[in-house]
Amino acid sequence: MSRYKITIEYDGTPFYGWQRQAGLDTIQQRIEESMRPFLKKETIIFGSGRTDAGVHALCQVAHFDFDGDVDCFRLQRCMNAYLVEVPICVLSVEKVTEDFDARFSAVERSYLYKILNRKAKACIDANRVWCVTSLLDEQKMHAAAQNLVGKHDFSAFRAAGCQSKSSIKTINSISVEREADIINVRIAAKSFLYHQVRNIVGSLKFVGCGKWSEKDFLDVFLAKDRTKAGATAPAYGLYFVGTKY
Repeated sequence: MSRYKITIEYDGTPFYGWQRQAGLDTIQQRIEESMRPFLKKETIIFGSGRTDAGVHALCQVAHFDFDGDVDCFRLQRCMNAYLVEVPICVLSVEKVTEDFDARFSAVERSYLYKILNRKAKACIDANRVWCVTSLLDEQKMHAAAQNLVGKHDFSAFRAAGCQSKSSIKTINSISVEREADIINVRIAAKSFLYHQVRNIVGSLKFVGCGKWSEKDFLDVFLAKDRTKAGATAPAYGLYFVGTKY
């Protein structure tokens, strides 16, 4: 049995998230179906992380096992031909060692959240950015975000449907930077709680628009009460950027 690694890019707008779900169009289902004509059998892929409906990925990683050798270039070409009409692209297929696991071998996952900060609505970037019309102070947002770096209880930013056994997570880095009208929030950790990144961004927005001070943000964080934090930022501004192994 041989193991193969797939690197994937996708626009999550038309899909019901990564994970296969009965009767729904998902990214995992589309990719598995794209492999069938070449591999001549049903094949299950295992992703490095599950993205929600509407969330995008610049460099999602998955693996699959196959009893035999696979021509990686031809498989990639076959998959992309099958996926030509949907916004999913297979960037690479490569053979890896049997101990590689797209999920459990990961030491860090990175996300990017994009905010369009201007009065006019998003046009070209519709469904790819969160448009916030009130002026945001990215420097204050960045300063407040530094309180989250390290190992903490993130109950304040944990969604009700989260199935993680613990709300304790470790954020390796987080930054908030502006490029013209775009504010980029970048965050890296080994793993995340359900909706953690979007909930953090929703609260940082309150700091950026002046509704909260940095102390207010910290007080909410330390209160460990989701009901006191900001609303969940929309899914379409979030990008799964990549995984370190």
